[in-house]
Amino acid sequence: MSRLLRVAVLALLAGCGGGYDSPPRNLDDACSIVSQRPKYLRAMNRTERRWGVPVHVQMATIYQESKFDGDARTPVSYALGIIPMGRQSSAYGYAQALDGTWDEYRHATGNRRARRDRIDDATDFMGWYMNKTRTRNGISLSDARNQYLAYHEGHTGYARGSYRSKSWLIRVADEVASRATTYRVQLARCR
Repeated sequence: MSRLLRVAVLALLAGCGGGYDSPPRNLDDACSIVSQRPKYLRAMNRTERRWGVPVHVQMATIYQESKFDGDARTPVSYALGIIPMGRQSSAYGYAQALDGTWDEYRHATGNRRARRDRIDDATDFMGWYMNKTRTRNGISLSDARNQYLAYHEGHTGYARGSYRSKSWLIRVADEVASRATTYRVQLARCR
């Protein structure tokens, strides 16, 4: 193999490794997350400036939805325990946005090229959605618990109180609120 061809192949392979293939390590430490992935903090700061959703609320929601995995998908459902029937829902990406809600976001914001596996787009989506939650349901942007309940159940489901019969979801929303508080304290220390 010629030297020039080897250099070209190595350059091509090096270019392929520029993205984040895996979530950051130590997801319990906000400072560790943002030091490993400074782009995440820049995206969340932009979202906070544009939509008013605090960084720690975004981080706690992304942790719960995808564990900071841009390629996260819902599990596959099986019939009779062995026959694959497809995914449980169309949720995908950092924010686990459903197809229909993602399309609504892209149309409403004019961001037609938005992708759920890009942190910038995922955090902007969350800001847009949580603002709609504040408008429709009167939930403060800093109320991680109720924002998460509305995020999970949808605006109408939250208004109906569908989460009240789901003790597991209330427990998860409490965990999101606790994580948001932890992240807020950590971010204040590491900035």
